[in-house]
Amino acid sequence: MVEQRVGGLHHVQLAMPAGGEAQARQFYGVLLGLTEIAKPARLAARGGVWFQCGDLQLHLGVDADFVPAKKAHPGLLVGNLAGLIDALTASGHEVKYDSERLAGFDRAFTADPFGNRIELLQLLDVERD
Repeated sequence: MVEQRVGGLHHVQLAMPAGGEAQARQFYGVLLGLTEIAKPARLAARGGVWFQCGDLQLHLGVDADFVPAKKAHPGLLVGNLAGLIDALTASGHEVKYDSERLAGFDRAFTADPFGNRIELLQLLDVERD
């Protein structure tokens, strides 16, 4: 029997191709509003970019054999799903609104500039449901 159990989630890592840092900053930093955080010096030379998302981090790491994640994905909580959908579509990103709601949430799916699947979730007001 395992004595120690997982106590939380520190970060999620997605892969990206080499040289994609500017695109990652535009999508995750500007469009999604995540705060970029410095990578440790010993890891910075590998490329990639890290972001803070509330108490969690989202890391984008360079993969020489990059293939986008089409099914596996992070689910990001947002405060204004409709506004974010508008901003994403105005920036040329395809967004698919999920008509089959997940209990308690409105949600939509998009892809980052590299083709990685991203789920966007907005908590529903109890009165609205």
